[in-house]
Amino acid sequence: MRTKNELQGVTSLGSKKTRYEQNYNPALLEKFLNKHPENDYMVNLHCPEFTSLCPKTGQPDFATIIINYIPRNYLVESKSLKLYLFSFRNNGDFHEDCINMIMEDLNNLLNPKYIEVYGLFNPRGGISIKPFANTGDDKTFVEKRKGEYINGIK
Repeated sequence: MRTKNELQGVTSLGSKKTRYEQNYNPALLEKFLNKHPENDYMVNLHCPEFTSLCPKTGQPDFATIIINYIPRNYLVESKSLKLYLFSFRNNGDFHEDCINMIMEDLNNLLNPKYIEVYGLFNPRGGISIKPFANTGDDKTFVEKRKGEYINGIK
């Protein structure tokens, strides 16, 4: 069982009042200690209710965001991730910007061994956009994963 000390800094989970930020706010992200840093394991987060706004038209964009990462010392707390992703709701950025912002914010928070963020945006105007961003320690692995997504294997 986790101790109170290990959960220090996790404030969103279990709070009686959930506040939904209406504007992009990476400060909402929270982390907790990885109890298994010696293991290279993948954490997969599937976020099917992402919304943001087109920066030109203000029209809403909807997407499923898939986040995979190999943790080093920290893991992202899932409720804080939900609130963070919700904060994009009124954010006017292109799909590619959103995906890179998410990857960079999580990379800054967690310093994982590897992270990738994939956006499956719903079609608008007959075109669906599926941006992918990744980074990590092992550049060979990073390029291999990038190639898998770009070449349509995923």
